[in-house]
Amino acid sequence: MNENFAAIILGGTGQVGGAAVAELLAIPECREVVMVTRKAVAARARVRNVVLDTGAADFATRSASLAREVLSQGPASAVSCVGVGAGSARWSEEELQRLEVGVVGAFARGCHDAGIAQFCLLSAVGSTARSRIRYARVMGMKEDTVRSIGFARLAIFRPGIIVGNAHTPAWTGWLGKLVPGPYGNIDQQILGRSIAAEIALHNRDAGEAIRENAAMKKIAAQLPRVAA
Repeated sequence: MNENFAAIILGGTGQVGGAAVAELLAIPECREVVMVTRKAVAARARVRNVVLDTGAADFATRSASLAREVLSQGPASAVSCVGVGAGSARWSEEELQRLEVGVVGAFARGCHDAGIAQFCLLSAVGSTARSRIRYARVMGMKEDTVRSIGFARLAIFRPGIIVGNAHTPAWTGWLGKLVPGPYGNIDQQILGRSIAAEIALHNRDAGEAIRENAAMKKIAAQLPRVAA
């Protein structure tokens, strides 16, 4: 982490996104976190809020313009922490695809067109477009969409049960303690920290990295703890 960097994040107002933003801001080398939102958010030091209509036909173009401007100031990476999570049961598959595949895909295409090399994508354990489980299937479609764009570095985060998330029922967290491996528990702060660590420590790496629970805990531990 010898040079400063910026992060452009979609979904930064959500639970996981908020954790990622907090961990990024705890890194002195992070010069700026640019939050793309549909509505304005409260001002914070080193946080720039850019309000865009994520459903607009020109969202990819506007994302590209923003990314070029951020890159003109120095190295930058992009992050999508978009995710419906527990609320997905109330959404139709078409609605899920519109957000998870359409909006995220447009954001990723814009960032890539602008020259962003590293993209971090929040997904979910067990994701594959061939899954019979609707949520896992849509997450797999999202992964495939972003993968096809061709980032030099793509890190896909596939958490199991996210502990500390307001949308995760308490009983689910207890159940997660009994489930080993990638389907078990991971603390939301560690998940956010692993995303920050990927950006800070692996921005020059190439290829695709799939990070499930164990890998996320490992990379989170690599990031030196600095008081916010």
